Amino acid sequence: MSTAAIPQTIPTTTTWNIDPVHSVAEFKVKHMMIAHVKGHFSRVSGALTLNESNLDKSHIEATIDAASIETRDAQRDAHLRSADFLDVENFPTLCFKSDHIRIIRDGELAVEGDLTMHGVTRKAVFMVEGPTPPTKDPWGNTRVAVAGTTKINRKDFGLTWNAALETGGILVGEEVTITLDVEFVKA
Repeated sequence: MSTAAIPQTIPTTTTWNIDPVHSVAEFKVKHMMIAHVKGHFSRVSGALTLNESNLDKSHIEATIDAASIETRDAQRDAHLRSADFLDVENFPTLCFKSDHIRIIRDGELAVEGDLTMHGVTRKAVFMVEGPTPPTKDPWGNTRVAVAGTTKINRKDFGLTWNAALETGGILVGEEVTITLDVEFVKA
C-alpha cells in the first residue's frame, strides 16, 4: 500500500517578532488605597511561535527592560528602579514564557506560563484577545496583534516595600494588573 494515498496534515508554524515600537507593557496599582497609579515599560521584546492549525501548540516569550519603567514622575520612577522595588541593577529584565495555551472561545485565549520578576518566577495566566487575523502593512510586512491581561500580587515576587498611612492602610497596593498590547511582525 502506498503512503501517497494517505492524506497528511502538515502543521503550519510561523515565527513572529515583537515590534517594540508598536508594543507596550502597562501596569496599575492602588495608591493610598483610593486611586490607581498607572505606568508602562517602553522597551518590550520577544517572539511568538504560532501554530496556525493548533493554537494551543503555540508559544510566546516576552522580555521587558525593567529600567524602562515610566509613571510620569521621575522621583517615583527612580524609586521603582531601586532595590526597594524592581532592583534593576540586579534584575534588569522581567520575562514571561508560556508553557500552555488554552482556547476559551474564538479570539480569546488563556496563556499560562512563567513570569519572572525581581529574580522570582511564578505561574501567571494572561487572558488574551487575539491573535488578530494577519494583515499587511504599507511596507509589505505581515502583522498580527494580541492584548493580554493578568493580575499578580507583587509580594509574591519579593516586592514588599510599603509605608503605613497615618489614617490607616498602606501607601502601595499589593495587587498589580499587568496589560500587554503587542504587535508582531512575521519573521
